[in-house]
Amino acid sequence: MTYSNIIYEVKDGLAFVTINRPQKMNALNAELIDELFDAFHRIKTDAAIQAAMITGAGDKAFISGADIQELSRLNPMTGKEKMLKGHALFNLIENAGKLVVAAVNGFALGGGCELAMACTLRLASVEARFGQPEINLGVIPGYGGTQRLSRLVGKGRALEMILSGDMIDAAEAYRIGLVNKVYPKDRLPEETETFCRRLMTKGPIATHCALEAVNKGLNQTLEDGLNLEANLFGLLCATEDMKEGLTAFLEKRKPAFKGK
Repeated sequence: MTYSNIIYEVKDGLAFVTINRPQKMNALNAELIDELFDAFHRIKTDAAIQAAMITGAGDKAFISGADIQELSRLNPMTGKEKMLKGHALFNLIENAGKLVVAAVNGFALGGGCELAMACTLRLASVEARFGQPEINLGVIPGYGGTQRLSRLVGKGRALEMILSGDMIDAAEAYRIGLVNKVYPKDRLPEETETFCRRLMTKGPIATHCALEAVNKGLNQTLEDGLNLEANLFGLLCATEDMKEGLTAFLEKRKPAFKGK
């Protein structure tokens, strides 16, 4: 697929995805969602890609939300279909089995906040702003915001953001656990790449299993989640990476994981 709304490149195992509609504040439209589907399918299936970093082009927005003109044309049937397609995309991002880090460089509102929440981790610039303002348009978050936000920050904080439609700044987002780290805007790209590459040195199979254990375990009982964890740990005991990790620890050197 030829991309018109994103910039996609891979450097040394790290995929860079940049939302490239700065003239529209990087708003999500149908064409952009199709391109993101294609990009993250490539990220998920390409064994040479260990992690991905997603950000927005321009100085103002990560993703400002959904395209309002498209929303204005929806009816009950097409509205549900559009939201389900967004769910499918964000589920793909969340369950790619690889580290996906959002570098939130500006406004992350509506669908932009929801996309960031589908990522494994979120790093933000001090100028970033987060919000679920859909209530101001007479609707609710439809790309997973009512579900992922409460899981990340708790029911009370999530309801406050959703029912008020108010934005919060990066410091508040960090305080409530919506973002993991905050950096000056000019340092965000470099710091995010450094962060990704540090985590890429860990065992890729163990990373995949950790993501599966956490993501699936959240939707299970504690007993079932613990059983899943034990099963995945047992599978890892058969890998060369585990043997390398233990040997490297005993030899007091950095491990050289191979994903086997």
